[in-house]
Amino acid sequence: MTEILCVTHKYPPSIGGMEKQSYELIKGLSKYYKTHVIAYQNDSNKTFWFASLRSKIQKELSKHPGIKLIHLNDGSMAAACLWLQKNTYIPVVVTYHGLDITFPLDFYQSKIVSKLNKYQGAVCVSEFTRNECIKRGFDENTTFTVRNGVDISMGDIPKDSEFVDKLKNHYGINITNKNIILAIGRPVKRKGFSWFIKNVMLLLDKNTLLIMTGPIKNEPSFFEKSIQHLPGSHNIELLLGIANDTEDLNKELGKHNNIFHLGSVPFSDLVQLLSLADIFVMPNIVVEGDEEGFGLVALEASIRGTYVLASGIEGITDAVIDGKNGTLLPSGDAAAWADKIKELLSDKNKLQELAEKGKKYTLENYSWNNMISGYHEVFEMIINPLTNSHHSR
Repeated sequence: MTEILCVTHKYPPSIGGMEKQSYELIKGLSKYYKTHVIAYQNDSNKTFWFASLRSKIQKELSKHPGIKLIHLNDGSMAAACLWLQKNTYIPVVVTYHGLDITFPLDFYQSKIVSKLNKYQGAVCVSEFTRNECIKRGFDENTTFTVRNGVDISMGDIPKDSEFVDKLKNHYGINITNKNIILAIGRPVKRKGFSWFIKNVMLLLDKNTLLIMTGPIKNEPSFFEKSIQHLPGSHNIELLLGIANDTEDLNKELGKHNNIFHLGSVPFSDLVQLLSLADIFVMPNIVVEGDEEGFGLVALEASIRGTYVLASGIEGITDAVIDGKNGTLLPSGDAAAWADKIKELLSDKNKLQELAEKGKKYTLENYSWNNMISGYHEVFEMIINPLTNSHHSR
């Protein structure tokens, strides 16, 4: 069995979409390859882990001389392993998620990204990310699109008949005779949450509730406020992952009695919210340098049988296929968003039919198995270039 080495700094027990993707990918690839793994598992200081990464990889390659391919899980890992380009003949394939390619810092683009295209292969989670790579000099013949998968078992979790009472008693939300719109994510500007409240919710009646979940603070920290006044503050916020829409969002939340932010909620509650909502929204707006690489949460909503409305921009268009598992709307067009929401809510039976159709499409096209098969196909092309023709998936 062919041997490969997977190197990732996103892996359980840490929790998150990329951690889950790494775990499922490595587990799935083990069906095709003898898979060796170097993973950060939250058991040491991450800076020290990165500092010792070179010796870890060299030790693994020395221990297993039959390794035919190395996979790095994202652009930051690729940047940390640039030495591989000169120190091994083993082909290296990197997965790119979006911001790891588009991050708008001149130094990063000129000194780091300009070298990433020297690796033997790139797997991009969306066509948007692939196009951004090719703009930066990546070889289109060795730059592939393999869309992320979603945990389709989420669709099997039964609905909790008592969750409506929990919403009322625990979260203070009475949804009797109400329409429910759900949004999930960190309060960063590109997500469009404060834009949606300011521009779309005002066009809907008060019987339509917006419920939001995700980590949120009552106000930005002193450090975060200080950064806002520095030159290049936008880039610093992107680099540090600062939730730069927190202040605007909190201001808006205080003005409306039909908009609720639950903060971070347990996974069990999140699953029930996804089932309970009439519509899931992903109202992203364009923020230069902070593009959406994919749109995994939209797939999770679809899996739970909730219809998805999303902005038709960036990597979202690889997750939400217009007319198949959701509707793509013009980013920033409040009237288009409000009109579509009103249309869908006016006929709940038709809305349910659309949601079921979307769920079926997502189940058929976005399973972990589909993703793993895509990676396997790419890896075989890179390992055996003479017996395979290159093409984009």
